[in-house]
Amino acid sequence: MTGGETTIVAGIEIPSTDPVFLTVVFALHIPLGIACVGVGALAMLSEKRRGRHSRLGTIYFWCLLALFASATFLSLMRWADNYHLFMIGAMSFASAWGGRAALRRRWRDWIRLHITGMGLSYILMLVAFYVDNGKQLPIWKELPHFTYWAIPLAVGIPLIVRALLRHPLVRARTEFSR
Repeated sequence: MTGGETTIVAGIEIPSTDPVFLTVVFALHIPLGIACVGVGALAMLSEKRRGRHSRLGTIYFWCLLALFASATFLSLMRWADNYHLFMIGAMSFASAWGGRAALRRRWRDWIRLHITGMGLSYILMLVAFYVDNGKQLPIWKELPHFTYWAIPLAVGIPLIVRALLRHPLVRARTEFSR
């Protein structure tokens, strides 16, 4: 069903009737976003060692790259309306890239950089989702726009800080340097 310049699917308004835009949204962008949320959460909850955590982290990274690529394409199609989503996506992927590079190249304080980078990438991915869709979601649509930014940050930043304070490798490194 379409209405003017939008397409309505399951009560959610998609701001285009362009078949290419809609195909990318439904065939790539939404499934990749769901994969990133699920795989990223599993990676965060997995024991931090080689194996499941690193495998899931790698899948998250590559899914996030594909999500950012699809977001870039969609943003370019509607640049005046979506450039801010491109910027949030770029910051999300840049954070993930930095977190992954810190781990792989063993930069100084790599553990802290990895935790912070990957955590921020996840938070920013959620911010992009809520900034784009919050106005249509139950409960969220009743909230002021700034909360689409504030809530993911208010939940995610303390979790990153907690991980930075409690992760065994961070604690061991801090105790070693004293």
